[in-house]
Amino acid sequence: MGVQLRPSYEIARQMPETDGAANVRALVVDDEQEVADAYALRLRGYCEVETAYGGEEALSIIDDSSTDVVLLDRHMPGMSGDDVLTELDERGFYGRVVMVTAVDPGVEVLEMPFDDYLCKPVEREDVRAVVDQQRQILANETLGEFFSAEAKRTVLEAGMGPEKRRENAGYAETAERAEHLERRSRRLLADDSILDQFDQIEREER
Repeated sequence: MGVQLRPSYEIARQMPETDGAANVRALVVDDEQEVADAYALRLRGYCEVETAYGGEEALSIIDDSSTDVVLLDRHMPGMSGDDVLTELDERGFYGRVVMVTAVDPGVEVLEMPFDDYLCKPVEREDVRAVVDQQRQILANETLGEFFSAEAKRTVLEAGMGPEKRRENAGYAETAERAEHLERRSRRLLADDSILDQFDQIEREER
């Protein structure tokens, strides 16, 4: 008997849908083209979606675009889903990975760096629900990273004049990171008004 899970997407599908999913960039990876296309069709119109029919192709797409959520078939010929997952972990992929397979998971999943696990067949509502759930988690993670980077930029700006800031590589890197995280947070959040509250907090010495 396989391991019995209560997948988190079953909880997610009970949550009210938000319009924040429209800006999520999802990638469906499955060596069976008809399966990948079917899942992509279920997501089309709900979020941005691409398909890959193998592990190498999936990694190439992720390298060339800002992918938020990967729906990854575990058992593929050649480069398996497990191999792709390991490669993404080594590359420091900043996104969410959902393993999708027809095989019940075993205890080996305890050591695997994925974020959710779906067993085939997957219903249309479940595909959408898990993508939106992972969007919400990634949005909150990205928001936290943005607030940290922006706080550091604010502190540096308070202690440096414009000329020193232009010459300081650390400041430039922090500022660029904060701007990138802000853009991604605004794209992922259903309501991005919380970002506008950051500047209302007084951080300089009085």
